[in-house]
Amino acid sequence: MSSVSHKDLERFGARVRAERARQGVSQEDLADRAGIHRTYLGGVERGERNIGLLNVLRIARALGVPPSVLFKDFQGSRTG
Repeated sequence: MSSVSHKDLERFGARVRAERARQGVSQEDLADRAGIHRTYLGGVERGERNIGLLNVLRIARALGVPPSVLFKDFQGSRTG
């Protein structure tokens, strides 16, 4: 089984940031829409937070995108 790394957190955060920027939404506005604190969202975007599923869903809904959009650059692999 492959391990999840800090790079994965950075990759996810970069996708959130890119989608937010594409839509022209500020961090503060997205955090308000998602019902999370702005500093928490900043930590997610910098790859400093190991974000939980509920917050992934909150952010995706606040951006109006399916959660899969935020995982666009991830490659799944199965072993065994």
